Amino acid sequence: MTDAAPPASTHDTADSAVRVRTDPATGLTAADVAERVAAGRTNDFRPDTSRSVWTIIRANVFTLFNGIIFACFFVLFLLGRWQDALFGFAALMNSIIGCWQEFRAKAALDRLALLNAPRARVRRDGAEVEIAPIDVVMDDILVLRAGDQVPADAVVVASRALQIDESMLTGESDAVDKRPGDEALSGSIVVAGEGDAQVDRVGADSYANRFADEAKRFSLVASELRTSIDRVLKFMAWAIGPIGLLVLNAQVMVAGGWATAWETGGWVQAVVNTIAALTAMIPLGLVLMTSIAFAVGAAKLARRQVLVNELPAVEGLARVDVICLDKTGTLTAGDIDFDAVHPLGAEAPDAAAVLAWYGAAPDANATARCLQGPYPVERPLDVARTIPFSSARKWNAVSFAGAPGGTWVMGAPEMVFGDEASDPSSDLGRAVTELAATGRRTLVLAHTDTALTDADVDAERLPAGVTPVLVLTFREQVRPDAAQTLEYFRAQDVGIRIISGDNPRTVAAIAREVGLDAADGFDARKLPDDDAALGEVLDEHLVFGRVTPEQKKRLVIALQGRGHVVAMTGDGVNDALAIKTADLGIAMNSGAAATKAVARLVLLDGRFSHLPDVVAEGRQVIANIERVSMLFLTKTAYATGLALLFGFFVLEFPFLPRQLSITDGLTIGIPAFFLALMPNKQRYVPGFLRRSLSFAIPAGVVIAVSLLLYTLGAMRLGIDEPELRTGATIILAIVGIWVLTVLSRPVTRFKVLVIGAMFIALIGLFTIPLATQFFQLVDPGEEAAWLLTGITILAIGLIEVVRFFHRRYVARQLA
Repeated sequence: MTDAAPPASTHDTADSAVRVRTDPATGLTAADVAERVAAGRTNDFRPDTSRSVWTIIRANVFTLFNGIIFACFFVLFLLGRWQDALFGFAALMNSIIGCWQEFRAKAALDRLALLNAPRARVRRDGAEVEIAPIDVVMDDILVLRAGDQVPADAVVVASRALQIDESMLTGESDAVDKRPGDEALSGSIVVAGEGDAQVDRVGADSYANRFADEAKRFSLVASELRTSIDRVLKFMAWAIGPIGLLVLNAQVMVAGGWATAWETGGWVQAVVNTIAALTAMIPLGLVLMTSIAFAVGAAKLARRQVLVNELPAVEGLARVDVICLDKTGTLTAGDIDFDAVHPLGAEAPDAAAVLAWYGAAPDANATARCLQGPYPVERPLDVARTIPFSSARKWNAVSFAGAPGGTWVMGAPEMVFGDEASDPSSDLGRAVTELAATGRRTLVLAHTDTALTDADVDAERLPAGVTPVLVLTFREQVRPDAAQTLEYFRAQDVGIRIISGDNPRTVAAIAREVGLDAADGFDARKLPDDDAALGEVLDEHLVFGRVTPEQKKRLVIALQGRGHVVAMTGDGVNDALAIKTADLGIAMNSGAAATKAVARLVLLDGRFSHLPDVVAEGRQVIANIERVSMLFLTKTAYATGLALLFGFFVLEFPFLPRQLSITDGLTIGIPAFFLALMPNKQRYVPGFLRRSLSFAIPAGVVIAVSLLLYTLGAMRLGIDEPELRTGATIILAIVGIWVLTVLSRPVTRFKVLVIGAMFIALIGLFTIPLATQFFQLVDPGEEAAWLLTGITILAIGLIEVVRFFHRRYVARQLA
């Protein structure tokens, strides 16, 4: 190392005064690293791979409605009415269960994320080593290659056609050429070329960790469930205050007015009745069930070796109706084997040495590395100039100092020679089309006597006079589970598009092998620029070849523009843009670190057959939450209706808080827990809140009006308040059980057990002396019994009518 000033950088760090320039050829020594570790100048910043402990506790405990619940809870304790404060214990248990389930999911996800964390490549003591990103220290020399994610802010000190995608950080959609002196931001992705960069900002000071929450592993993805529930909660937050005052005033008036109520102590019962009305309005359990369903879904997927980077992404699984698949590593196993060489015309004696160089090159991709076996390096070649491989260009060019002379090019035939490579009348076109039709991957090795110039390298262009020398073929093994997996998606009405950078004929042959009806692949070089025309092409074709990374992103956006919810799977850095853009990005664990970093889900064992499990889990979560939400929203609707009706009619509220705890627990809370975790394969359709409210509001009105009619009838019959409350509780319990039954249809054996258990528990509470004494349940008397029987039958009949019209409404919506 020397004391020379470091390369120019726009960074303004406190360390700049004492910074040194690291020799890129040797990197830091062990002593240098130890010195920086001791000084705390390391990259030891640990972004959350899931929600933090504090975030989980805050989301489950410190909420507005929990605040209202616990305030009411303490008011009842101060009034000496602890028996009516059961809802407080229920809310506490809700919070504990919600935290526990999310903690379990967090532990599973964090454990998997730790085991599958990316690696950083640095040069130390003259050797390249791979280390954890948190072990990078200030002034380390990063060795950057295509597919890497930059682990810390750095300044480029050497570049060989280095291109970095900073779209996740800066919004710049095009890859940026990086030359010595340019900055490389942490979190950005190397998409082409290679280079060295000296770290100049680490840990919490780096760009991604300071400014880009969206670059962290956990973020709030778009969630209709969460948005819809938040809308309900926001409405209730505004409504609960005015309604509470209305109810309190009515209860005080029933007690004889404010002055009389204060003098006689009647205000105590007025406050208890008001608390009963308010706490019934809050759909606390709905938030809990949503959190539990997300957490349990993520934990179950983790046991199947599927890492969920963001819990609400589980919802996205249910909404997917088109899945875009990259061929390599998804439909095929990802292991590429060299097949054969097919010479074109006269032999080229230097071709073997050039192929050996390509196979052993430091930045060789998986395809090029296959050449190491058949073409071992016999003599090293001295590179004069090179244009590294790029996913957009799909070719690599090199000129050597000395023999073999000129420029050698290896890449996709269509990208090097254009239409000639697909024209059967030419030797090249005939060879490529025939070989690609067999499902083999094809590359061309070409040559020109003209060597690369610096201008060629800067412009990334080939010299004139390039002619094909030979065609290389490679074989990929189709995954044994691919056909079965694709058949599952077809049966579930999920559209399939195969998007690959390979020859369209090769991709189509693989597609046919796994059961897709694809006569031929569409050549992405012919994709229209117009978005509407692009959408029409996507409707007509299933298989696309020679697709560039930017085109993959365009295809995803075009599908989204036609109303589809799109999942994108892939493993290469060329898939990262599309995976990030898709509604649900799915990466293979064997893929590039950059690709896994932007994916919502990572298939840790790389098994494509997990995708049906992934989709099924998402559908189960969201379909069950929709069913459960109708239970909780029905309760909110009838509780709000009761509060308004009894407030306007100035009637005493017909329940004690402890009596509402019976119906809350046995007709909603406990059964909802089981219903939320049951199997359900129904595909999600947008409009969750509208569909839920279309049942909950009419059903809530029916229940509230039924209880009002019962109360007015009981008052006319002169029934005392304890008997009246008991009758109201019986009506609400029976109708509540019926609503549970209606929403559980079709009724399975397990559902019968759950509903039956709840009904038996209700009978026990109304008959066991200790329970009846605690909940103040008495014999309602013969007159009240006849009245409540009639009202209950009427309410059940009207609930059936509501459900009939609701099902027809939902059917029209889904159609």
